[in-house]
Parts: sequence; structure tokens; C-alpha cells
Amino acid sequence: MGDMPEAKGGRGAQLKHTGLRSGWTTGACATAATTAAYTALLGGEFPDPVTITLPRGQTPAFALAVEELDRGTGSATAGVVKDAGDDPDVTHGALVRATVRVLPAGSGAVFRAGPGVGTVTRPGLPLDVGEPAINPVPRQMIRDHVARVAEAYGGSGDVEVTVSIDHGEEIARSTWNPRLGILGGLSVLGTTGIVVPYSCSAWIDSIRRGVDVARAAGRTHLAGCTGSTSEKTVVREYGLPEDALLDMGDFAGAVLKYVRRHPVDRLTICGGFAKLSKLAAGHLDLHSGRSQVDKGFLAELAGRGGAGPELVARVAAANTGLAALQMCAGAGVPLGDLVAAEARGQALLVLRGAPVEVDVLCIDRAGNVVGRG
Repeated sequence: MGDMPEAKGGRGAQLKHTGLRSGWTTGACATAATTAAYTALLGGEFPDPVTITLPRGQTPAFALAVEELDRGTGSATAGVVKDAGDDPDVTHGALVRATVRVLPAGSGAVFRAGPGVGTVTRPGLPLDVGEPAINPVPRQMIRDHVARVAEAYGGSGDVEVTVSIDHGEEIARSTWNPRLGILGGLSVLGTTGIVVPYSCSAWIDSIRRGVDVARAAGRTHLAGCTGSTSEKTVVREYGLPEDALLDMGDFAGAVLKYVRRHPVDRLTICGGFAKLSKLAAGHLDLHSGRSQVDKGFLAELAGRGGAGPELVARVAAANTGLAALQMCAGAGVPLGDLVAAEARGQALLVLRGAPVEVDVLCIDRAGNVVGRG
């Protein structure tokens, strides 16, 4: 991404070879809004568009959607509409506002959560309890740009920055934030300032933060689940609390690699039979667009489990993984258990000897356990 061309007007740049347009993180939008607001507070005019410098050197320019200068309160507010490019980001189109107010000398840059930005209520995140959910990299980006504006206009750089996101509390209900203990709204995220389409970096980051929060709460048994049905299954099987459940989705590899570096006593992986057959075959990304159910592999497993040549051939020709499972169940061949055992073996390979006990549950669409490993 280092050779991304400069983008104007807040519009994302085209990604080489993909045809997809990148976008800008919430942190980049908050930085742009803060820069514009502080410039107006010191210089009397809002720069529109406002240009910022991202951590890797790109210099996008953002059009302003809000400009409010209040000399009575000594504050200024600027707003930027987030453009996430071609990524299916829940915050695409959200209005990110920053209100800047000058503070007494020596105060530094102080951050506040406005409407739609969450507050940290549990330990384990890279922010203290009680802090606004503005992550460390966006905070540093904002501090750096505040310092540049202060130098250009003779300010002190001592400011209160309140970040708000219109409808953020409502949008946050469809994110991990409530489970992570971030209440009242969204998090201001971003490490590079750029959203790469379908990189799913926010989801993977949420998995990592979920592990951190669970460990900080003293949880020793976590479960990586592919969806809500598998979550219900592990709660029924093990009585795990909500903060021990990781919404793994398709990212089995992300869970295993992070738990390898941050071990817990026990990790359960639970998901649909077809998805976990992909893990059993060595795939760490279980998305249907990036890995497929290997019927030949299932046929091989069925043969190991005692299936005769005719059943092996039928499994290899099955329309779906579930159909293969049903064929084997009718013949007394424990294909579900075989897949679960192979998936557990692949998980242990990724864990590379980390002190983590692993078990795997394969389920059907109704949440019934059809394989244990």
C-alpha cells in the first residue's frame, strides 16, 4: 500500500490489480476533522478540503460536511463523511465530527467521547477503563496534526478533542463493541488510515481484542465460533459466559495464531460441519469465496472410517458436505468425528506447541453436535 497515489476530496484510491477502491479509517476521518477545526479556531477559516498525512506518508484530502465556529465557547467543530471505499464497512457514510476547544497551557491533547463514540468499561483493551474508545494510533495521528497546526498558527497545542459519530450508538450494536465492554457507541480505529477492501482487518482486530478482554477477565476456556448457532451450542455444552465467546466467523487462523501468542488453558472451536471440514483439510480462512469443501478429502476420511468403495465414491460425488455427512451417518461411518479430529490436528499444528488444550465441535444447521474431536 505504500505506493498508493494521493487521493483528493476524501475519495479512496484504486487498489492495484484488484479494481477495488480503498477507503479511509474512522481514525483518519477524525484526524481530518480535528485538523480543520483547530485550524479554524486559530486561523479563523476552515480549510476545505483539509489535507492530512497518514502514518505511511500518503496525503489524502477530505471535504468538510460540517463547519461550526463558536467564538462564545472558544470551540470549533468540523465533520467528515467516512468513505470506506469498496469495503463492506458498517461505518461507511457515517458523519465523523471533531470539536476542538483550547485548554490551559500544559494540558496537552485531551480526548473525550462525544455522542456515538464508546467508552471503555472493561480491562484488556489498549486503553484504560473510563477512556473514550479512540485507539492509540488515531490518538497519535490527532496529536501530531494538532502540533502541526499549533506550530503554523502560533497555538499552544493544548486542546480538548471531542470525537462524535452520528448514529454511532445504533451502528455499534452490529459490532463487537458491546461484547468487548465498549459502551455508548463505536470505536475510532485505524493503524494506517487506509481501509483495504475485504481485508476484514477490523474483524480480525476484534477477535484479538476479544481474547485480550477474556484473559483480563480471568477466562481460561474460550470458544471460537463461526456464528450465533455455534455460540448457542458451546453455551449449552460448557456454560461459557458471553465474554469467553469469540465471534470467529471465517477466521479460524486469526483465532489460533493470536491464542498461540496469548495462550489460555482451553480453546473450543465450534462451527458447521462443512466449514470445519475446510479447517480439517488445512484451510485457515473458511470463507466460501476463498476455500471450498473438498469432497475428495471427505471421501478419503470416510474410507479411513470404514466406508466401503461404493460409499467412498458416493461421498466424493456428493453435492454438499452435509449430504456426505448424512450418507456416512446412515452407514454408521463417523465422518463428523473424523472431521473434528482432523480439524483439531490442524489447530494444534498452528498452535505450535502452545500450552492450549483444544477440542472441536462440528454441528448441523440446527446446532446439534454431529462430530467431536
